[in-house]
Amino acid sequence: MTELQPDAIASARLAESGKVWTSDLSVAEFALLDAAGFRPLEFVMGSSVFHIGWQQQNLRQSVELQVLSQAMYTARMNAMGRMLAEAAQVGADGIVGTRLTFRQHGISADHIEFIAVGTAVVSKTNPGAYRRPDGQPFSSHLNVQDFFTLLQTGHIPVEFVMGVCVWHVAAQGLMQTLRQMGQNVEMPQWTQGYYDARETALARMQAEAERVQADGITGVEWNASEWMWGAHTLEFFTSGTAVRKTGEGTPITPQMVLPLS
Repeated sequence: MTELQPDAIASARLAESGKVWTSDLSVAEFALLDAAGFRPLEFVMGSSVFHIGWQQQNLRQSVELQVLSQAMYTARMNAMGRMLAEAAQVGADGIVGTRLTFRQHGISADHIEFIAVGTAVVSKTNPGAYRRPDGQPFSSHLNVQDFFTLLQTGHIPVEFVMGVCVWHVAAQGLMQTLRQMGQNVEMPQWTQGYYDARETALARMQAEAERVQADGITGVEWNASEWMWGAHTLEFFTSGTAVRKTGEGTPITPQMVLPLS
């Protein structure tokens, strides 16, 4: 027997979609999704194992490491794109509860895997009406509670957008190090490095939202880490759900909830 390739395996599984739906939703989320007028179709996922290329570094220079930025961005986009392709294959309007995670692959710091997962959903009354302007399924990292509330405001999700920047912070000189010993003093190269990396990542996330004709981004999250390239290299990652307005929405009246305990 010829071993199936991963894409073929996924296609075979998705071809059976509709007989039994799958999701990573809790019971409460499932019930609320139904109240919002949607039903789950399939638990969808995408993966990308990526080798990161070599990046020349100047220890005395603060600058973006573009080879590393591009690698992290491409690996994430590969995983997201494959997840969206699975959603499109089953005729979904979009994906709720998107989660994007990564892990080091094997023993080499140059090998990483990104995994994107979520639940593909479709409108029960108007299939296709909630897709992106380009006809593709939407993607959103919002949970079902936030997705339900977003619909009530007259907005719909468009795309899970993100921005990445890997930045090298220049090493300070010996004399500067000696002057700082025992002192409370700011380290300006690090402060500026985080500023520069953050603004670059945010600008890229906003550019993605503009590309898909969104009105804004909600639920923005960010993370700064120095997890794999040494003490003078940081990655700033930011993400959120781009949304667009489609109607006036329904007024939301807050309700008091008292715990039984």
